[in-house]
Amino acid sequence: MSHSELGYELHTFGCKVNTYDSGLVKKGLENLVWANFKNHVHILNTCAVTAEASKEALRIARRIKSKDPLALIVVTGCGAQVDTERFAELPAVDLVVANSHKGFLPQILEDHFKGKLTQRVFKSNIFKKEDLEPGGGIEENHSRAFLKIQDGCNSFCTYCVIPFARGKSRSLGISDLCRRANELYALGYQEVVLTGVHIADYEDGEQKKYLEDLVESLLIHTQVPRFRLTSLEPKEVSERLLDLYQDPRMCPHFHMSIQSATDLVLQGMKRKYLQKDVQESLLRITDRVPGVFIGMDVIVGFPHETDELFAETVQVLSDLPWTKIHVFPYSERPGTKAAMYSSQVPLVERKHRSQKLRELSLVRYQQELQKQVGLIKRVLPLDKNSSELVWGLSRDYWNVQFANWDSSKSSEVLLKIQSAHPEGYLQGVRV
Repeated sequence: MSHSELGYELHTFGCKVNTYDSGLVKKGLENLVWANFKNHVHILNTCAVTAEASKEALRIARRIKSKDPLALIVVTGCGAQVDTERFAELPAVDLVVANSHKGFLPQILEDHFKGKLTQRVFKSNIFKKEDLEPGGGIEENHSRAFLKIQDGCNSFCTYCVIPFARGKSRSLGISDLCRRANELYALGYQEVVLTGVHIADYEDGEQKKYLEDLVESLLIHTQVPRFRLTSLEPKEVSERLLDLYQDPRMCPHFHMSIQSATDLVLQGMKRKYLQKDVQESLLRITDRVPGVFIGMDVIVGFPHETDELFAETVQVLSDLPWTKIHVFPYSERPGTKAAMYSSQVPLVERKHRSQKLRELSLVRYQQELQKQVGLIKRVLPLDKNSSELVWGLSRDYWNVQFANWDSSKSSEVLLKIQSAHPEGYLQGVRV
């Protein structure tokens, strides 16, 4: 039965951590008796990484209310935590439930429909939140699941509002995560993606164990065929972590949070590494993990980034091994230190630099795409309900289209890559 048939619709914005959290919300709502509710409910699990992210949620809330004036619109997530007043002031929004209270959402909804609520806004100091709810990360009919190992962030980069949206770094225990990974495998999930706001901050406090210990334990104590990690910074790619990538169950794919390749910009961002760390980490990864796919996040147009500094980033990255760049034009985020810096780069220049870096990324991506033709890859079908032409994901993070798949099976298939499509994906045939 769909969310809509149950009486609610869940709208998820932003990152994979929010996708995980939406799974938690859905799980919490399962036991509500929706027949007792008078109105259709729309829950917006918002993002706050940029000011535009909150604006998008505000626009969608207004649009829903205009189409269905009787609908109950609930805003939760990061936007509800850091832009509380903006959502509370919007007539289209009925309830604002910040991240600090997201776990109480089922009870809040039930109390609302019983007429027990005396407030519209539910929020408290996110830095006092100690718990990290387990159990989300599942999307129906998918073969991959997300496992949130950590939440919150202690870094306070000058452009980022996320610590104020999610609170301090906190983690789940290794034994609990191994148990959850085994549960996911028993449910049929063939790949588990370890996710969090800053996964390298992972710490099992009781045992004084860290990310590498967690990965090692998952490899030893679970049967999950494929593990994948989300974002890491250059200094966080340790030799011990690379040693663990010698196990074929660790997908040869890194998503690197680079942001810039010039020291002055990195220092202005309050990042904890410099240009040489960017260079060394990418070279070390490609040396230790053959055939690796490396994606990178890079921000362009950060305050004080001159033409010369941008050109330096382009040149440094041009000379390094990687596969794809995710380009983000800098966006002033109210409440961050960088938004108050002088020498903001004009918007038109940010757009120009973004285009230039995207062109560099596209050329490199197409080059790497062509190199895959003729190779044999283990590909996981992404949608259990697919038939005829199927989309799958290789261990090294290439999207592959293929045919003649038995949809009763959810395990990997061996494919020989026959061609590379100009739109950025591969086409393969069964071996």
